[in-house]
Amino acid sequence: MVATILWICIIACFVVAFVGLIKPIIPSMPMMWIGFLIYQIGFHNGRLSWIFFVSMIILTILVFAADLMMSQYFTRRFGGSKAGELTALIGVIAGCFIFPPFGIIIVPLVAVFIVELIMRKDPTIALKASFGSVVGFLASTAAQAIVMVIMVLWFFLDILF
Repeated sequence: MVATILWICIIACFVVAFVGLIKPIIPSMPMMWIGFLIYQIGFHNGRLSWIFFVSMIILTILVFAADLMMSQYFTRRFGGSKAGELTALIGVIAGCFIFPPFGIIIVPLVAVFIVELIMRKDPTIALKASFGSVVGFLASTAAQAIVMVIMVLWFFLDILF
């Protein structure tokens, strides 16, 4: 009975982590870690190796670094300013609550366009920068999803073999 409850909690943590990809207000990586720790502590069998945990720490750091770098890279690559980068970040968070789930794309797109238009007064540059912020968000989300799938598969491989 206890094992069933623990497994439900672990699977729920993984599902919520993946929901966090489209609802960025949900902390995906901490949810993954909670699932790992529920297993490690709840089952007391030490099946998750130290190599697993070191690898998960490295992958977690890579996800956070990629999030920051991709957002900055694509916003700058498409001509955006620092203010545009910050606006994109705030827009993604606000977009979670405004017209979900499409708001996480529409709100930053519109917000960055307005900020860049105010700052540079060139609609072409503003449009390119706003498009760059969306490309950055989508690229970092895709990268995070791939890493999370790897983490979950590694988890199950580590406990089964």
